[in-house]
Amino acid sequence: QVQLVESGGGKVQHGGSLRLSCVVSGTDITRNPVVWHRQAPGKQREFVATITSGGTATYADSVKGRFTVSRDNTENIVYLQMNSLTAEDTAVYYCRIPPNDWGQGTQVTVSS
Repeated sequence: QVQLVESGGGKVQHGGSLRLSCVVSGTDITRNPVVWHRQAPGKQREFVATITSGGTATYADSVKGRFTVSRDNTENIVYLQMNSLTAEDTAVYYCRIPPNDWGQGTQVTVSS
């Protein structure tokens, strides 16, 4: 059974940083893409970033240059480093292994 558990969310001021973790069990992250999504209040869930099984990262335009996705293959963890945060980044952040294995989400709140 595949399980994903996010952590690392919290409250941060404008311009601050956070690092989210997605701990994966039940499958190997080097054999699966892992996708980060987020959902802000009143908005649809949106794509943030992904890292392929081969380790290639892709980003939404809204986070490019500020967010970095990486992984620890030994620990089976995928990270999302978020820098230069703004109020527009406030959302619940989820990780996913396609098609439909989702974590429970972690809240990120950025105050202006």
